[in-house]
Amino acid sequence: MKIWQMNIDLAIVTERSRGTMSEHLGIEFTDVGDDFLIARMPVDHRTKQPAGIMHGGASCVLAETVGSTAAQFCVDMEKFYCVGLDINTNHIRSMREGYVIGTAKPFHLGKSTQVWGIEIKNEEGKLVSVNRLTMAVLRK
Repeated sequence: MKIWQMNIDLAIVTERSRGTMSEHLGIEFTDVGDDFLIARMPVDHRTKQPAGIMHGGASCVLAETVGSTAAQFCVDMEKFYCVGLDINTNHIRSMREGYVIGTAKPFHLGKSTQVWGIEIKNEEGKLVSVNRLTMAVLRK
């Protein structure tokens, strides 16, 4: 089932992230389907903590970036906008290098709230973190 309320493609979501934190961290949108959006982020000097592993906050940034971007395209952007209410992240596996890939899929797309699940995996497909993002849908 297609969830998007307006045209969504990689060029559009990439353009929306220019000049933002996601661009600064090297987050790139890589795939969009009928009910999902995927982005990847490098594990490098911008996203690591002093111990040399990916910072937990960087996982949250990737999850919120891909989830909130997807949320925006599930509403009529002429009338509504979405903002984050809550994010919960469980860290499963640490990362020292490479890329992490976040896939956002909705659990609930309501009139006033949306709930998204974002799985972050490494390049081998192993789970790095699971995330739940709740968005408020507000009238402009």
